[in-house]
Amino acid sequence: MTSPSRLLAAVALILATTMYGTTTAHADDDPNDPPGTEPSASAPVDVDPNDPDLKLPDGATLAQAKVLDIKSVVEEQSGDERREDTNTSVTLALQAEVLFGKDSSKLGAEAKSRIRGIAEEIRTQNATRVRVFGFTDDLGSSAHGDVLSKRRANAVHDVLSQSLNDAGITYEVRGYGEQYPIADNSSEAGRKKNRRVEVSFPRSEP
Repeated sequence: MTSPSRLLAAVALILATTMYGTTTAHADDDPNDPPGTEPSASAPVDVDPNDPDLKLPDGATLAQAKVLDIKSVVEEQSGDERREDTNTSVTLALQAEVLFGKDSSKLGAEAKSRIRGIAEEIRTQNATRVRVFGFTDDLGSSAHGDVLSKRRANAVHDVLSQSLNDAGITYEVRGYGEQYPIADNSSEAGRKKNRRVEVSFPRSEP
């Protein structure tokens, strides 16, 4: 029968990452950090690094334990829209083709309608911080992708802010260009997924 201390050790190894003389780095608001990499909440389990049943290689230490986010990803069959839900946030990704013409940052009526639907969910969640990030594939120059993705993010932000009309909401708008692809850029199907605008915001407290 498994002893309580061995069970605790097993839980600790699941929750904690073994580190070798380094500390865990978390992303901040620097534009060079990928979106959605904020540290999660503190783990509710105390771990004793000196427990004799906790086996670590010589010289190794435990990183601070953390709660792992449970992520749900739902994508439309067409791939036009992708939704990620975690314990703390919602991210909605719309393919660029749904929103814009080729190499354009101008929104059509249907695109604006979809964005207004996102605004309604932001209002429902009582979110006070909204991120709007634009991305492209890796075709063309990196500089062009950076500019285009920022213009597209700005266009989506403009519709959101007009729809919500709430001075209490803070927006973070960035264009990441070809950085942080979610699919393989070696195929058109993958590049199509990477050409996207993501809108993310915190979930309301239950």
